[in-house]
Parts: sequence; C-alpha cells; structure tokens
Amino acid sequence: MRELKLDSKTVLITGADSGIGKAVALLFAEEGADIAIIYHSDEKNAREAKSEIENLGRKCSVFKGDINDYEFCEEVTSKVISEFGKIDILVNNAGIQFPSKNIEELEEKNIRTTFNSNIIGMILLTKVVFPYLKEGSSIINTTSAAAYQGHPELLDYSATKGAIVSFTRSLALQAKPKGIRVNAVAPGPVTTPLTEETFDEEEEDPDKPPFERNATPEEVATSFLFLASEDAAQLTGQVFHPNGGIVVNG
Repeated sequence: MRELKLDSKTVLITGADSGIGKAVALLFAEEGADIAIIYHSDEKNAREAKSEIENLGRKCSVFKGDINDYEFCEEVTSKVISEFGKIDILVNNAGIQFPSKNIEELEEKNIRTTFNSNIIGMILLTKVVFPYLKEGSSIINTTSAAAYQGHPELLDYSATKGAIVSFTRSLALQAKPKGIRVNAVAPGPVTTPLTEETFDEEEEDPDKPPFERNATPEEVATSFLFLASEDAAQLTGQVFHPNGGIVVNG
C-alpha cells in the first residue's frame, strides 16, 4: 500500500465547490486529507463536492459565507478547529472576475467586489488562520498568469492577482521563522465554470498557450498537491506556473 502524501492532514480550502478548488479538494482527499470547504453561494455544488470527498473515506465540512467578512472568517476557523482539532494547510483559491473591454465601462461595484473576494478576503482569512498553523504547515494561494502577462479585459482581476504574488512572497518571509511555507500557483487558461460563465469558450483565445488548449482543473491541482506535501520542503515564496508553456518573467 502506497504512502499517502497528506495522510491525516486537515485542509481549509476556499472556493472549492467547483473548478480548480474542487479538483484540489478531491485530490487532497485521495491523498489522505480531511477537507473543510468555504463557498460563497452555490450550495448544490458544495454539497456535491462534500459527498464526493466523503465517498473517498475522508471527513468534509462545508461553510457558506463571504471571506470579506472578518467575523465570518473567525467563526469558520473556530468551527474547523473545534471539529478537526487543527488546520495544517490553507488553500486560498476563491476568486471572481467581471470582464470589461474598456476601463471606462468598469463598474465601481464590480471593482470593489473583485478586490474584496480575490485579495482582501484572502488576507483576512489568512490572518485568522495563521495563529493555528505550526511548523510544517503550508499556505497555497491561487494567482494567475494574468498577474504576469496582464489581460485586456480583466484589468481589476489582473491587479488582484498581481497583489496575490506580492502577498505570497511577503508572507513567506514573515512565516519563515515559524517553519510555515507559503507558495502560490499561477494557472494559465483553465476551463472552469467561472471562465465558461464569463467568456465565450468558442471564441478564439488570443492568449491560448503553446499547448493549444486550456488546462483542466485536475491538471492544475497536482501543482497544489506538490506544494502542500513534504516533497516541497525546500520551497517557500515561490509561484508555480502550470500554464501550458506560456513564458513569464518573475
């Protein structure tokens, strides 16, 4: 019987009701982890994810709410600690995007929602969870190739993803004395419910990677698993780029 990479670990994942987050949650569960999921609104998908994780023989709890709400972050963290006894790995994956072809058409409401969801909520939840992490724990943040390349229709989204890179690097420096590793994953184009809702997948993508296709969430999830496991014991403050061959700097 093979050794599980995350045996008996407890993982808190945001945005794991679908897409990359769900693929990560399932892969982590296959590797022996119990999973706590924070989702924003899609209760049906969250319950399905919970059922799939439990079918793998692992514990799973789901929490509905907004990580931009500091009290919610405190409440969920307290419940996870009470139920599972610990948090070993935090995966900050929740995100949203509102494409706009012209900066003049960007709506203030959408700009603020994007920043609140993608970076402010990430910082708030990490602040609350951090005291419970210990030596050997891991934080993994989801950024994007857009942080490095930019994106003509995702100005505010790209800005938040750039902020996530800086947040990851800075927190890694702060967390180093505690033996906590902090890294990020920057996917290129991935076919997820979010991208299907916001972009016409049939249109020709000018940013199509050299592999000539979008990645699947499952293909991206393996980068998260590596960073969460002891295989990445020497990695902190780094960004992985499962992007199909897009060359980026930084």
